[in-house]
Amino acid sequence: MSGFVEGIDRSQSSLFPAELEDYVAEDNLVRAVDAFVEGLDLGKLGFGRFAPLERGRPCYHPATLLKIYIYGYLNRVPSSRRLERECQRNIELIWLTGHLAPDFKTIADFRKDNGKAICEVCRTFVALCRELDLLSEASVAIDGSKFKAVNARDKNFTEAKMKRRLERIEESIARYIAQLESADRRGDAVPEAKIVRFKDKIVKLNEEIARLSAINAEMMKSKDKQISLTDPDARSMATSGKDTGIVGYNVQTAVDTKNHLIVAHEVTNVGTDRHQLSNMAEQARTEMGVETLDAVADRGYYASEEIRACEETGITVTLPKPMTSNSKAAGASASRTSVTRQRRTCTFVLLDKGLPTSSRPRTKVWSYVATGPTPVRVALSSRVALPARSD
Repeated sequence: MSGFVEGIDRSQSSLFPAELEDYVAEDNLVRAVDAFVEGLDLGKLGFGRFAPLERGRPCYHPATLLKIYIYGYLNRVPSSRRLERECQRNIELIWLTGHLAPDFKTIADFRKDNGKAICEVCRTFVALCRELDLLSEASVAIDGSKFKAVNARDKNFTEAKMKRRLERIEESIARYIAQLESADRRGDAVPEAKIVRFKDKIVKLNEEIARLSAINAEMMKSKDKQISLTDPDARSMATSGKDTGIVGYNVQTAVDTKNHLIVAHEVTNVGTDRHQLSNMAEQARTEMGVETLDAVADRGYYASEEIRACEETGITVTLPKPMTSNSKAAGASASRTSVTRQRRTCTFVLLDKGLPTSSRPRTKVWSYVATGPTPVRVALSSRVALPARSD
């Protein structure tokens, strides 16, 4: 292949074999992972088997497995089976682990058995970032992400799902019974095998009703009237798509607005973000070691009691106010007018229920909005009297 860049012959011997160290650049991120993990006191953080056993086959050191876990996190490789394959072919992981390749079960068990210790590692990393002055600005952005659980939607039951499924089964039973009655009226015109098949289906459907009734009894004992058979902690949650949803978890994250470092995180099985604001903001404030904090969130976090709780603890929140008025449903038309006074933006809701223009009630609703390039937080409890306007 003359004229092209050519590689070396695979069978070519070399006088001085290449070292594994030569394949990883000095500024490679895996070197930072290696240095960080080597500086941790794994026993103090709560990891198990950080000391070798006196008998039996030697186990993998938790530092090695922790490096694999952090590498997978940084490179979006969450699967233990994929991490096993990467340990065998990825030069960075080969360097990081010293050419060790634990199987997927070992990696999965390490993650399962050391969940609290891994959280302590995250807390230690945040403290390190604070010492390095990477969290100098006391400002975070809070948001939630839906993560799908290993639980099929058919294995998750809510009151509405249970009702729909029982109704469908009852409709099927009624249809088969009607077919049996029709077969009885026709006599010998219907094959016996078909009648037996109808009866078998009715028996199976009745067994399914009994199974669902037992599941329903367990479901009604739960606090949120929901049950998942494969992953008991997973819950059905709506997503942004129309008429779509997943069975999974809602992961709350607080991220530093300057360097985009995750300051705090928490996994919940509550489908909405409405009551997560003060909790995540307080966790972020504690982890960053500051007394006051600026937090930014989307309209899904808007709840007056959550905002008040943040204000009482020295956390300033910036978020938009959602449109939750029921006036339109009540037959009233609503119009929105934005007025700027002294760099503050407020929103007026004008309700019209057949009254003259001069008699329309005018209620000011303060909200968190943006004026220009900088978001401005405006008061929640204010009232002003406005003169009536003419049409």
